[in-house]
Amino acid sequence: MSLSAIGGRTAKRAFREADRPPAPKHSNSMRYAYHPDYDLPLPPAHPFPMAKYPLLYERLVARGWLRPEDRIEPAEAAPEDLARVHTAAYLARLESGTLDAAEVRRIGVPWSARLWRRSRLAAQGTLEAARAALEDGLAGNLAGGTHHAFADHGEGFCVLNDVAISIRRLQHDRLARRALVVDLDVHQGNGTAAIFADDPDVYTFSMHGERNYPARKMRSTLDVGLEDAVGDEKYLELLRQHLGRALAESSPDVVFYLAGVDPVAGDRYGRLALSEAGLREREREVLGACRDRPLVVTIAGGYASTPERTADLHAVVFEEACRGAFARPLQRDDAVPLPEAAAAAVEPASGTL
Repeated sequence: MSLSAIGGRTAKRAFREADRPPAPKHSNSMRYAYHPDYDLPLPPAHPFPMAKYPLLYERLVARGWLRPEDRIEPAEAAPEDLARVHTAAYLARLESGTLDAAEVRRIGVPWSARLWRRSRLAAQGTLEAARAALEDGLAGNLAGGTHHAFADHGEGFCVLNDVAISIRRLQHDRLARRALVVDLDVHQGNGTAAIFADDPDVYTFSMHGERNYPARKMRSTLDVGLEDAVGDEKYLELLRQHLGRALAESSPDVVFYLAGVDPVAGDRYGRLALSEAGLREREREVLGACRDRPLVVTIAGGYASTPERTADLHAVVFEEACRGAFARPLQRDDAVPLPEAAAAAVEPASGTL
């Protein structure tokens, strides 16, 4: 039964305890965004596991967790949506391919027309998932979570900030005013924190490796820095403590979850020690805590030993989501209309695209 068939009714979650559950014969499903062009050829030996995107899609569909008919294939994000977050100068350099060598090194992925298109597809995928979550209670993007993208530059394999673009569009359309970003990627969501630093309606919560990238952290609404080698018990204790606080303090109309899997032990860039069972428990904690509000899942980072292993870890959050029943959607009548001043604040600034 699909989430749309559930119609957003709240129901009790029932999770089995196996670390890697079998594919369901009958399961809930969820709407999700995916495009084949999320995959992008990179130079040989490039460290980013681009193949994880098609592998994740193939695994979730083949194992019966996601249904092909629930897939949303995004178009490229509209220029006006990008311009609510990113500067006109940065977007112009991306479109024309005139980033300088230092900018390309900072992003960590060579520029190409396909990269520019792929970045816009992924950003739109998160926006489509957000719209679906407002109707169904929960939806996801099999990409996204590019939290190192700032308004005027990209870095750390991130070109456009998909979550920020989606939040600004929802605010513009008066579908949501208050948003909570729950960022559990092992690297602090510095770009997202900077973009929303002066917006009291967007609460940014980042739980990350304190001594990991980026060296210079931005200030989120709530930052929880972890020491190296933190394992399941301490990690989950801190998550329960601070996620509850973030939800209480933000009173969000919508939650964006960056479900990075790089805290798992053995990740090339992680330096933490979460087990796969601990990861599965983390996803249950987040899904359960957000059961009464629309939740948008993005996959963020993961750099396991192989792209296949990375895709298996990214699949966990979708498996756990599809084993449960989900949140009441934010009905249009429940949405709080933006005051005129707030609506003006999310319009593209003068001089942007």
